[in-house]
Amino acid sequence: MSESGQESGFRRVLGRRDALALSFGAMIGWSWVVLSSTWIESAGTAGAIVAFLIGGAIMLVIGLTYAELASALPFAGGEHVYSHRALGAGASFICTWAIILGYVSVVTFEAVALPTVLDSMIPGLDRVFLWQIAGWDVYLSWVLVGVTGAAVMTVLNIRGVRLAAVVQSTVVIVILLVGGLFLFGSFFRGQVTNLDPLFIDGPVGITLVLVMVPFMFVGFDTIPQAAEEIDLPFRDIGAVLMLSVMMAIAWYCLIVLGVSLMMNENELSSSDVLAAEANSQIYGEFGRLAMLGAGLAGIITSWNAFIVGGSRAIFALARADLLPAKLGKLHPRYRTPYNAILLIGGLSVIGPFFGRPVMVWLVDAGGFGIVLAYAMVSLSFLVLRNRESKLERPYRVRFGNLVGWAALVLSVGLGFLYLPGSPSALLWPQEWAIIIFWIALGGVFYFLATKKSSAASSDSLETE
Repeated sequence: MSESGQESGFRRVLGRRDALALSFGAMIGWSWVVLSSTWIESAGTAGAIVAFLIGGAIMLVIGLTYAELASALPFAGGEHVYSHRALGAGASFICTWAIILGYVSVVTFEAVALPTVLDSMIPGLDRVFLWQIAGWDVYLSWVLVGVTGAAVMTVLNIRGVRLAAVVQSTVVIVILLVGGLFLFGSFFRGQVTNLDPLFIDGPVGITLVLVMVPFMFVGFDTIPQAAEEIDLPFRDIGAVLMLSVMMAIAWYCLIVLGVSLMMNENELSSSDVLAAEANSQIYGEFGRLAMLGAGLAGIITSWNAFIVGGSRAIFALARADLLPAKLGKLHPRYRTPYNAILLIGGLSVIGPFFGRPVMVWLVDAGGFGIVLAYAMVSLSFLVLRNRESKLERPYRVRFGNLVGWAALVLSVGLGFLYLPGSPSALLWPQEWAIIIFWIALGGVFYFLATKKSSAASSDSLETE
């Protein structure tokens, strides 16, 4: 049953392994292959690891609030359900629309990442020059690869979450195998002297990496989004969520360490896919291609998971009359929110036209939306703890008020890192343009939905 007491129409087909693969696969994605050099060059080996440990600890605290709420209110839409119950419709729209920005940013990021990785595997992919953006040449063939990938992933998700889950579990296993072989090799073949410098620019360097962490860890919240499709005891939903966050923390820290062991300071900027080059020093060209293949698998896992999460969040807002009703329709055969999936797919095809520079812009702009949503979920957690103390909570967090306040303060603190005056502030105009576009789009959708809802209510009163 849905929160409103009506059948949602979703099917509970996701088991424990499916839910874990959905969440963990969403978090690790492709970024560790393409951004590892950025992290190490920004903060140093130890600095990057410290940033991920700090950011991961923050995500664990925030994750605890999600774990309890997901077990207590296991309905599709996650953030919308919690914030609507605690803070009301307007706040719920802001919270959920903010997290959808994060999801759409990841999906668009992957549409750009796909031609990036294929360009590394298939030299000469660039054909028919279009234009240059931020010093990067954009080619028609490159754009078409990203657009085609977006179309395929959109169709895959429309055809059902079970099919998407099978794909997700399979590619996560591939990533773990290749990553495990890389770490094994780096620990035996790497040089400890390559770890220098351990820190670059001290706290500033750590901050530059820390501001990327919310984007890297967004994904555990796809479990609450798909809660009505998970066939597990409600307590276990929270436990799987927390396990996935801990796995992601370990993954990122170990990848940074492995790359640093293999590549010295002068080699860090030698490639756009540094992790693949590091693996080639262990296993030759086969190792490079295997790592790129794992990166390609990571693209699929994130892409898939965030279409699932984002479409369910959009579905929940439409079901609450906060987005146009068409976005809340389920496919008559596949029982998926197909219009919401089509909206996400349509927005993601814009990314490849801006070339690789848009990847960093999406990380930062999407990260801001993510931490805003996390702050509002933390506040919702505190409100419901006090207002609805008797609400059954199968996964109950110890020292709940302390955890809730810590999550709120940490989320707000992360949010300030994106604002003017911070060394990691959002760039003008590119990153702020994404934020402004998203606010405007949400405003239009919200106005259309609430206007139609008000008109329907007036007609209903007139006929009584």
